Amino acid sequence: MAPSAPRTRAAAALRMKQIVLDNQSRTIRRLRSQLAIERRWLATMKKELEDTQVALEASHKVIAGLTEIGLSMSKKIERMKAKKRQAKESHVVCNQKFQARIQEAEDSIQAQHLIIEALVEEKDSLLQTIQGLQEANDALAPFDDEWEEEPEEQPEEEEIEDIPLGEGEIDDE
Repeated sequence: MAPSAPRTRAAAALRMKQIVLDNQSRTIRRLRSQLAIERRWLATMKKELEDTQVALEASHKVIAGLTEIGLSMSKKIERMKAKKRQAKESHVVCNQKFQARIQEAEDSIQAQHLIIEALVEEKDSLLQTIQGLQEANDALAPFDDEWEEEPEEQPEEEEIEDIPLGEGEIDDE
């Protein structure tokens, strides 16, 4: 017997629908597999992004800490520079004061030398006047430019006797 045409057509149509369903099923399995792979890849990427975020936050904290340390060091350096500048200014002022004192001392010494020279000249003038007067009076010259040094006398130390005093007694001696 020959198959009937409608039955063969219906079977062919069913067979075609079955092939389409099988193809769709394979496509769905393949897409589900790709979706699972994509989900795993996305989960891995999410984990990596979270790790990167944690590392970035830690890095920002370190940078903030280093910035704070840098600012603190800058302030300390500025204070040290200010102290150094003050010390230098103080040194300059002190040096100027010492130079002024040295100049005053040199001026004072120079003035003293001038006074000494004037006194020596006055002494010479007085000696000449005295010698002139003595020659006019035919007296011996007491000053003959030879100075005799007199020996220095050492005063003898008197021994003080320890005299015991009684209680409440006053010694008027």
